[in-house]
Amino acid sequence: MKDSIHDNGVVGAGGAGFPAAVKLRAKAEVVIVNGAECEPLLHKDKELMLHHGAEMLRGLRAAMARAGALQAVVGIKEKDQAVIQAITPQLPAGVRVFPLSDTYPAGDEFLLVYDVTGRVIPPGGLPLNVGAVVLNVETLVNIGRNRPVTHKYLTVAGAVKEPVTLRVPVGISLGEVIQAAGGATVPLYDVLMGGAMMGRLASGPEEPILKTTGGAIVLPREHGLITRYRLPWSAIYRIGKSACDQCVFCTELCPRFLLGHPIEPHLAMRALMFAPEKDRMIAGTLYCCECNLCSLFSCPETLDPKNVCAHDKVAAREKNLKWQGDPNEVRPHSMYPARRVPIRRLMQRLGLQSFRNVGPLEDRPLKPKRVVLPLEQHAGAPAAPVVRAGERVKEGQLIAAPPEGKLGANIHASISGRVSKVDGAITIEAT
Repeated sequence: MKDSIHDNGVVGAGGAGFPAAVKLRAKAEVVIVNGAECEPLLHKDKELMLHHGAEMLRGLRAAMARAGALQAVVGIKEKDQAVIQAITPQLPAGVRVFPLSDTYPAGDEFLLVYDVTGRVIPPGGLPLNVGAVVLNVETLVNIGRNRPVTHKYLTVAGAVKEPVTLRVPVGISLGEVIQAAGGATVPLYDVLMGGAMMGRLASGPEEPILKTTGGAIVLPREHGLITRYRLPWSAIYRIGKSACDQCVFCTELCPRFLLGHPIEPHLAMRALMFAPEKDRMIAGTLYCCECNLCSLFSCPETLDPKNVCAHDKVAAREKNLKWQGDPNEVRPHSMYPARRVPIRRLMQRLGLQSFRNVGPLEDRPLKPKRVVLPLEQHAGAPAAPVVRAGERVKEGQLIAAPPEGKLGANIHASISGRVSKVDGAITIEAT
């Protein structure tokens, strides 16, 4: 049976790139639109809802029909009144807007589901465990457009001349999108791909933009965030082992801990200090969402509990450690509402308040001379090429597909041209 969402290569546009068609195979009571966009300086989802709300709602109706959901909720920051006022008159029956606090990480789907429904997803569980499916704004726009995903929206912000939200062909280089934002305003800079809190350092200006890239934050090379992201594990381990004073701030402000989950970053830091490597695995670290709040906001000594938890949870999985508690006993902390971190405070802590916090949509797509489309830019198995070097392709043509029976997503040519290379990526030269 033909599946247009699968065929068009629609994946989660703001996270791990989970194939949307697979997510919508399950039945749910409610579809939740994640329009929180709580990463500092990013505006992509807000701009899409403001300018392409009709397409998003078309995709939402299709998603509701797939999941058998009779209701849907669009989560939008309460401060974004222009978006709420634009969307509200267009809402179909069974769909409502839920105003979200201007806090981080309001877009974490576990927190979003609890805020909207009052239900706590069990540790290690999925929104489906409480009858919900969560989809990103751009994912729904792509579903609503019902055509192959060839372009990507992202905000380019920070130390650039004109912060902007762009529509770009998937596979365009990072350097080209920075130039489209007027170029960097500092001579030496690095870029955080995805966001200041949960992003990663870009490999360089030639790095391609993927289906999942939601933002590019350009920062001076000497900026404190760049220094933090450059710190190797050996230094994180050595400094954390010697300097943590067990103040417990990392745990007291941890959003998943406040939700009632068994994650306590201070215990991971304590184990780092006192337990041998082979013995220090703590099952609770499995439930760290890696939001980075503990490391980049909470810790007064600028230690890195997030990376300690991330390091340990890999080993905990390998040892098959599991939390032994009762999911039915999970209850949010009484201070859950009061300990949400305001975005304004977070930006001050990160040293981002001096950058212009805007990102107006520029909907005219760029036309690069070349794109590089990695075969692994989604959850699941890498796509397998269905074209060879030397072939001519047209924009929207299928060029790679997941192996038979494997989780994955189709990849389509984002420009018309000639395939010049096929290795771990497909390179297309415009003609």
